[in-house]
Amino acid sequence: MKFLRSVLGYAIAGMFVMSVWGPMASLESFGIIGGWFAAFAIIGPMWFLNHYVGVIPHEADSGFVDMATGIGIAGVMRDVFGAGSIDPLIATLPTLGLVILGGVIGGYLAAKVEESMEG
Repeated sequence: MKFLRSVLGYAIAGMFVMSVWGPMASLESFGIIGGWFAAFAIIGPMWFLNHYVGVIPHEADSGFVDMATGIGIAGVMRDVFGAGSIDPLIATLPTLGLVILGGVIGGYLAAKVEESMEG
């Protein structure tokens, strides 16, 4: 049930961001102020729902995956379903590779900093 709750929480956040943020942040409507308002109006309530209320459960010793993963997956899959092919997914592979590399480097450096702080 925890997995289903997590998928639901990530999906709701992804759908709201992908459907509302773009129109609010477009220059024709609100511009940069719309982007800031979208961040406040979408990410704030989604964070409250997913993390504070606990739709996305996290154990104290578990790895933490934030809403950005779900939002990113929703964005890529929206383009895949819209195009009717996997070409948009293939186009994201270089970016995903660099993001994974950055995460590995960041995790390694975080572990080294924590290790040096302990002693």
